[in-house]
Amino acid sequence: MNKKALKTLEYNKIIALLEQCAGSTQGKAYCRELLPVSDLSQIKRMQAETKDALSRIFKRGSVSFSGITDVRPFLKHLEIGSSLTISELLAIASLLEVAKRVKTYGRSENDLSIEGDHLAHFFNNLEPLTPVCQEIRHCILSEDSIADDASPGLKNIRRQKNVIGERIRTQMNTMLNNNTTRSYLQDGVITVRGGRYCLPVKAEYKNYVPGMVHDQSSSGSTLFIEPMSVVNLNNSLRELELQEAEEIEKILADLSNLVAEHTEEISQDFMILAELDFIFAKGELARKMNAVEPEFHTDGIIHLRAARHPLLDPKHVVPIDLTLGKDYNLLIVTGPNTGGKTVSLKTCGLLSLMGQAGLHIPTKDRSQLSIFDDVFADIGDEQSIEQSLSTFSSHMTNIVHILREVERSSGHYLCLFDELCAGTDPKEGAALATAILSSLHERGVLTMATTHYSELKMYALSTPGVENACCEFSVETLSPTYHLLIGIPGKSNAFAISKKLGLSDDLIADAKTHVTEDDQNFEDLMVDLEQRRVSMMRDSEGIARQKREMEDLQKKLKEREDRLNASKDKILRQANEDASHILQEAKQIADETIRDFNKYSHSNPDIAKMEAKRAAVGKKLADSRKKASVAAKDNDKPKNHKVPKNLRVGDPVKVLSMNINGTVYSLPNARGDLQVQMGIMRSKVNINDLILLEDNDTAAKTTGKKSRYTGNGGFSKAATISPEINLLGLNGDEAVAKLDKYLDDAYVSHLKSVRVVHGKGTGALRKAVHQYLRKQKIVDEFHLAEFGEGDAGVTIVTFK
Repeated sequence: MNKKALKTLEYNKIIALLEQCAGSTQGKAYCRELLPVSDLSQIKRMQAETKDALSRIFKRGSVSFSGITDVRPFLKHLEIGSSLTISELLAIASLLEVAKRVKTYGRSENDLSIEGDHLAHFFNNLEPLTPVCQEIRHCILSEDSIADDASPGLKNIRRQKNVIGERIRTQMNTMLNNNTTRSYLQDGVITVRGGRYCLPVKAEYKNYVPGMVHDQSSSGSTLFIEPMSVVNLNNSLRELELQEAEEIEKILADLSNLVAEHTEEISQDFMILAELDFIFAKGELARKMNAVEPEFHTDGIIHLRAARHPLLDPKHVVPIDLTLGKDYNLLIVTGPNTGGKTVSLKTCGLLSLMGQAGLHIPTKDRSQLSIFDDVFADIGDEQSIEQSLSTFSSHMTNIVHILREVERSSGHYLCLFDELCAGTDPKEGAALATAILSSLHERGVLTMATTHYSELKMYALSTPGVENACCEFSVETLSPTYHLLIGIPGKSNAFAISKKLGLSDDLIADAKTHVTEDDQNFEDLMVDLEQRRVSMMRDSEGIARQKREMEDLQKKLKEREDRLNASKDKILRQANEDASHILQEAKQIADETIRDFNKYSHSNPDIAKMEAKRAAVGKKLADSRKKASVAAKDNDKPKNHKVPKNLRVGDPVKVLSMNINGTVYSLPNARGDLQVQMGIMRSKVNINDLILLEDNDTAAKTTGKKSRYTGNGGFSKAATISPEINLLGLNGDEAVAKLDKYLDDAYVSHLKSVRVVHGKGTGALRKAVHQYLRKQKIVDEFHLAEFGEGDAGVTIVTFK
């Protein structure tokens, strides 16, 4: 890729953002060296790595790569037999600790069995060398401190130093406490000069304190004398210090030999960690940009869905839809200044470069990019005073270079031109622009150009494979909307914009007289096309909305029909079963009656016995009628004359259909449906099925006794419910289960807000809590606590 296009399209700014996401020096260096490539397999591999890193960030959070130092020069020292310094050994230990942390992160992710993951081999090849790291950390406490137990010899030497040092201090304190000697001293303190313990003696009394003079003050009034009584002790202490230094050198040499046995693994760890840092920087940048992986094709088609320029504020940037290379390979964009033409141009070029560099692009999914051997761009003011080039000459020099590069080989190119051939005579500029675009169009080069020339609009209308586009402009507000519209040429709206900026009507009227009738008719045609487009778009949106409403209604009717059919089948099945039982019973009675008739017809009948049997049959019929009557009465629900009004959350109620007392959990909706908590069960009932019970205070006054009703989650909890819940130490599922019950109790206790303590940690618990809170209807809003109130470790929840 040519460097001029990279700079023109501000690819370097994307790299700067990427570099900020890396945590190590080498990772940042990899980011700075990232350039677009044109090999499809390499692009797909880079995109897959970015996608897998982004997936891991979403599922496991980010992983820190801070603490990585390039230890390869230190390993070179070991190869020639040198020992490492304390700082170098600490750098290696820090690298191994990062390797352990990252490998653990990767192992946790591998447990999820991600199929086709492109980062697994990086994590698997890491060697944390935990014993080596632990040994270094055990022996070296900091850059200027070696542990006493780093070796038995060092521990013994330091023990002897402490003993001798204590004897020296005791001896010198005795001298300080002597009144005579103390009068000879400038200050009653013990000082150290050249590693020897000394006393600050006044110059005039130097002969009264026998010993060795090691230093004097700048004024000469004080001499620092080592008393003769501690000279031997100081000598012994100095010898021990030299032994200590030799022992430390031995310890460092042993540690260096231990590291030297694993130089290959350590070097490999550094390279893998730097590569992972670079890959996860791409994933983090994709997360910040809300970017997705594009689809790559070799058929020369660009299809961007809701593309956003990555350097603009995502809260204000207007997404554009852009297609190039399918039905047309040349797109001419027209419209007013500051309408978004150049941004559309840069968005197309920059996203192509990002995609070929393995970066995700800020668009909707299923966006497509083509692979280009090179991208050329002529955008911005290229005037050069040093080379005596005007704006037109500078642009034309760049265009000539682009045309030569395109003609030189038969590669696949993308050319972007902003205000092509502007800055010269309009007629000649339009003619040159048409010739240049025609040449590129004939070669099949994907080209996108912005212009104000009406001739190019006509060229696009009359040439196959060439399409007009414009940046939408609102005539009502006289301001651009920044939407890119394919298939419609734009109007410059110079007169309308000038009027809005304060130019007088007389000047504008005079200017219009200088516009030819053909030009005016053409511009009017553009306006008419735009108005028709807006009208058709509104009609299309209305039709689409009505279609969605009809589909929703049809779906509801289908669901209702299915429920009715299911209910009908159930009723018919039950009726058939009942009828079968009735027929079976009637058959049994008829059979028994026939048997009795035959029996009594051949003998003298017992009238009393026959009457008893007739009465029994009559009784069965009466019982059947009674059951039918009772069933009919059960089906006629009595009307509730005590439907409660002005219900509040927490009010005690009775559900008539269930004959169960409960507590109002939510207020009725438009249909009168609400949630009632009945013990551990929460059910949806209609207000017409409820009667309001007396609360505890009213019941006590009426009956003279204390009411036993408390209700599940009733007001009695208000006195004991805490305004804060602590979830520290719990996993996500445990925390959500505990938080669910607590919020129910707090809500029915009429607490306005509560504090949820989840801690900072890795952020996983806070994320689980926030995901749960977003789904709760009783929660009005939630936010992290202010500084001093818990910061990111506490979430404040406000109820509706």
